[in-house]
Amino acid sequence: MWDGKKKAVTFSYDDGIVYDKKLVEIFNRYGLKCTFNLNSGIMTGANCWTDNNVEIKRMNFQGLPELYKGHEVAVHTLTHPNLLDYDDETVVNEILLDKINLENIFQYKIEGMAYPYGTYDERIKGLVKECGIKYCRTVESEGHAALPCNLLTLKPTMHHSDERIFDVIESFVELSPDEMDEPRMLYIWGHSYEFAVHDNWDRIEKICQMLSGRSDIFYGTNSEVLRPFYE
Repeated sequence: MWDGKKKAVTFSYDDGIVYDKKLVEIFNRYGLKCTFNLNSGIMTGANCWTDNNVEIKRMNFQGLPELYKGHEVAVHTLTHPNLLDYDDETVVNEILLDKINLENIFQYKIEGMAYPYGTYDERIKGLVKECGIKYCRTVESEGHAALPCNLLTLKPTMHHSDERIFDVIESFVELSPDEMDEPRMLYIWGHSYEFAVHDNWDRIEKICQMLSGRSDIFYGTNSEVLRPFYE
């Protein structure tokens, strides 16, 4: 399925925060790939807040194509609203303009999206599809490595802070392809600023150490891992 491999690993991180710089460095060092979901209408260092005395600041667009090189960027809407609160025209504007902006800046076709706040319903799903989005991530965890059931309500395996994550990774890594009845996808998500707020960068280091360097695992961005399901 993935270059002849039956196991795949991918990551998804939201909001384009300055701490993405450190996260990208970690992923690059371990040979892992991530999809970063950006809000093009508010990508400015002036957009910031504080949590646990840690300043959380969005990045300006300058330098981002180089920063995210080798990874993927995807839609997270123009201004990160709760889409359920808005009419169809506004929802389409939020999705489509973000997609157009990102394609102009990064110079490739944008295929994916993550729902702001994880909120959606059947109406929103339909509008996402109308905007040409191929897959859209929720915040609802599967709790185990699994193939996607619905690409427009894509459930990740779990958030990086989930207390079960190291057990799930260990089981996934140890699973022999010969013992598998179907391929498996391990999909981890979060926000890079959470590592700064909780002072636990060692957590993502451990996650990457456990997953990297395996000849039986395909390491890809969200679209690289999911494309076999929508092409």
